Amino acid sequence: MHKAGDVVLGGLFEIHFFSFFPDLSFTSDPQPPTCHSFDTPGFRRAQTMAFAVDEINRNSNLLPNVTLGYSLYDNCIKLGIGFRAALSLISGQEKQIVLEETCVGAPPVLGIVGDSSSTHSIAISTVLGLYRVPMVSYFATCSCLSDRQKFPSFFRTIPSDAFQVRAMIQILKHFGWTWTGLLVSDDDYGLHAARSFQSDLAQSGGGCLAYFEILPWGNDPTELKRIVDVMKKSTARVVIVFSHESLMMNLMEEVVRQNVTGLQWMASEAWTAATVLQTPQLMPYLGGTLGIAIRRGEIPGLREFLLQIRPDQHYNNSNGNSMVNQFWEHTFQCRFAPPPAGWMEAGGTLCTGQEDLEEVETELLDISDLRPEYNVYKAVYALAYALDDMLKCESGRGPFSGHSCSNLKRLEPWQLVYYLEKVNFTTPFGDQVAFDENGDALPIYDIMNWLWLPDGRTEVQNVGEVKRSAFKGEELTIDENKIFWNHESKKPPRSVCSESCPPGTRIARKKGEPECCFDCIPCSEGKISNKTDSTECTSCPEDFWSSPQRDHCVPKKTEFLSYHEPLGICLTAASLFGTCICAVVLGIFVYHRKTPIVRANNSELSFQLLLSLKLCFLCSLLFIGRPALWTCQLRHAAFGISFVLCVSCILVKTMVVLAVFKASKPGGGASLKWFGAVQQRGTVIVLTSIQAAICTVWIVSASPAPHKNTQYQDDKIVYECVVGSTVGFAVLLGYIGSLAILSCLIAFMARNLPDSFNEAKLITFSMLIFCAVWVAFVPAYISSPGKYSDAVEVFAILASSFGLLLALFGPKCYIILLRPERNTKKSIMGRGI
Repeated sequence: MHKAGDVVLGGLFEIHFFSFFPDLSFTSDPQPPTCHSFDTPGFRRAQTMAFAVDEINRNSNLLPNVTLGYSLYDNCIKLGIGFRAALSLISGQEKQIVLEETCVGAPPVLGIVGDSSSTHSIAISTVLGLYRVPMVSYFATCSCLSDRQKFPSFFRTIPSDAFQVRAMIQILKHFGWTWTGLLVSDDDYGLHAARSFQSDLAQSGGGCLAYFEILPWGNDPTELKRIVDVMKKSTARVVIVFSHESLMMNLMEEVVRQNVTGLQWMASEAWTAATVLQTPQLMPYLGGTLGIAIRRGEIPGLREFLLQIRPDQHYNNSNGNSMVNQFWEHTFQCRFAPPPAGWMEAGGTLCTGQEDLEEVETELLDISDLRPEYNVYKAVYALAYALDDMLKCESGRGPFSGHSCSNLKRLEPWQLVYYLEKVNFTTPFGDQVAFDENGDALPIYDIMNWLWLPDGRTEVQNVGEVKRSAFKGEELTIDENKIFWNHESKKPPRSVCSESCPPGTRIARKKGEPECCFDCIPCSEGKISNKTDSTECTSCPEDFWSSPQRDHCVPKKTEFLSYHEPLGICLTAASLFGTCICAVVLGIFVYHRKTPIVRANNSELSFQLLLSLKLCFLCSLLFIGRPALWTCQLRHAAFGISFVLCVSCILVKTMVVLAVFKASKPGGGASLKWFGAVQQRGTVIVLTSIQAAICTVWIVSASPAPHKNTQYQDDKIVYECVVGSTVGFAVLLGYIGSLAILSCLIAFMARNLPDSFNEAKLITFSMLIFCAVWVAFVPAYISSPGKYSDAVEVFAILASSFGLLLALFGPKCYIILLRPERNTKKSIMGRGI
């Protein structure tokens, strides 16, 4: 189809399905191809371009004083024919074309609208790019065409497969489909889509492929059977297909034969609107299909333009292969004169050219779902706006060398490419048209759903859209309430290799399987995961522990020897009881201080000893309760000093007993002068001061301090006092032990004294108890965990204190209270205690 003009635009369309191409050589008189099987939708797209050119010519605001023409070719869905047509358009050497009656030969075109196939566009644009001839495709989606190094003059008004792939992945994420199958056609369209899909799917982390198969061209039953077997055995319920409708027809024959139902199909734009697949035989399998469709648009006035088509307006006796004539013959099932041989005899009719299109059912007039046609419309307008901008250039302010501009007499295709890159306009339907740095239009797709109606009919309904805007990025909108699901549940199917891991677990990949196939492993103690499908468990902070469900952290239980627990209460009660007993004994001794038994046993030292024992009982309370800095520092100092004071009193008491015995012998009186009252007090003070000095140095150099210990039990915080310096603690205990051993040895030496001085036996017995307790304390203290180490130390303090109290003062209180007749000087001097 041709129309003269000041500037001519070329077009490549699919008008026939099949062709016979006898000669591909570029001889002086090559044989023309023969095409047959007329395609009405393809013819409607060609007429849409003719309509757009006519509309632009009637628009006084766009390209004023310039008439656009067009030269449209049929590629017969063959690369060779389409390539030859493109070369004819840009070279103007096609001899078979006649423009009206006065102009023979087609002028070269300034730009081409087409081709519809990605493979064709790749081949044609490779050549056109050498001469910078702009080519604006309305249906080629291969992402490879976005390479400006290879295709510098290629543009398109349909989104790239790269965006279609991302749109598919967004839909998968929306419905939680992470386990899918992928089928593609064996051509540039399918293979490039597959590469993009696999790459983007891996980057997005939105799922993985259960299988990937390439659909064969032609009917290959063996290969198709193998592919359907893979689909049937797979656990993936969602199948994505980037293919042409002809390959889908072959595939569906095998799907029906094996009766593979329950699959959720996702269609690429190449077959989303394929009516040939929307049959009652296939809808039990394809019903509910979700598909990506080219943006639907409205073109006001197109139907009226199509109704004006008449063969007599285009027919030329020298060229009986007119597109309009072939459409007319195909639609009305007639033939123009002269008819083929035998046509009339077979009952055929002749075409008059006056037949009424409105009286026959034809796809040409169905403009309710204009998708590729809308892209054709936008492509023509893009070229027109670019040309308009180029012709509006002001001399001296142009973008070319020397700030020059182009003009109508010297138009160059490469100049139009410059303006195409900057074109930006809005269609009457409200869509913005502009090209990015790769020649791709602002992407927008409709999401379609195949609705299988109860009466058996099929309706393809719009259920959403996916688009990319300059400000909001990629946006997906889906109305789930409108979607028809061809499943028993009437809900979206589940298509996952492994169910999601709930909070409290983590993903463990299965070796040798896709990353979507995994096991859910519970988090270990002390770690949690609070999200679904966590790849790892995170450790809780130091003061927290994992909950039983491992989905959140809870504060760790705190442990220390408390006043509120049974053990703490018992030890506190024992400490207070011992303190009270000391007070009672002290009261008894004070009350009976003038009695022989109190006076005979060095009453002053006895009072000091009782006070020190009282301090020993009380210091155990510092080991109970939550440790603080002052309690940690004070507990060991009070313990060490109290026990040294106690043992010092016992030591001096023992030494006094021994000195008194020696003084009773002839010539032994001199020994008592060293053990007078002043010397006794001084000895006790000195011995106690040494311990006080040890404690002071220890606290100053390496002070005991409270510590949160998490080593004993991971789920608990044990509050304890660290000694700060093990050497200091050892010196403190060693000093007490050395005094206790010395007292025991001296008392042991005095065990055979006469009865009147036999308190040494009681001292020996008490010190044996004391030493036994503290010898047992060391291993028990070391091996006791947490609060029990404090409990062991408190027990040792109480046990040794009670041992000293009972061993030293028990027999005396017995005589004072129960056997007062023995509390006489005679009894003491005679039998003793």
